Amino acid sequence: MVTLALPPRPDHRVLVLNRLWQPVNIVGTLRAMSLLFRGRASVVHSDESGHRIFAAAEWVTYSLAVPPPAAEAIRSPCIVLRMPRVLLLGAYDRVPRREIRFSRRNVYLRDAHTCQYCGRVFREEELNLDHVVPRDVGGKTNWENIVTACVRCNSRKANRLPEQAGMSLRRPPAKPKWRLVVASSLALEEQVAWKEFLEVAPAGQLPWRN
Repeated sequence: MVTLALPPRPDHRVLVLNRLWQPVNIVGTLRAMSLLFRGRASVVHSDESGHRIFAAAEWVTYSLAVPPPAAEAIRSPCIVLRMPRVLLLGAYDRVPRREIRFSRRNVYLRDAHTCQYCGRVFREEELNLDHVVPRDVGGKTNWENIVTACVRCNSRKANRLPEQAGMSLRRPPAKPKWRLVVASSLALEEQVAWKEFLEVAPAGQLPWRN
């Protein structure tokens, strides 16, 4: 087991995939090193040639052969290791059930700050939440009945169904998936390294917040 002499970057995080290559967690560097050197996970390293899988000993060898830049280095008394971005678990094949908190901000993030009636993008302070089915006729306040609406469209629709107001939704509202929620606070390098596994939008357009 490698003992880290210096703490790694506190903001560095590692995406963990189950053995079916599905995202199941995000961990810090110390937890990632524990999983790797106890043989419970391998490193998934991506470059121009595709994805390569490294067991712990192989990752040490690779780190020595291709020294990492200082910002991506983990130092031990004997060696300098490259910080992994993605780990692949060897045995775990389940996907944990994750609950996504329903909130105004998360609805805005789900809808990418886009009015679901006119399709225009607005600042958060220019948006409202709209009940697709009005509360007066039994509409609920949940993921499946709440959408983002600009002030103008919200006023136009008023207390009516969209079809009664001569309006239509850009897409039906639904609860977002956990793998997209993971993308809530990714740094740019995480967006690049994890995009394929999380199936998220291009860098700078990542929705959802947990």
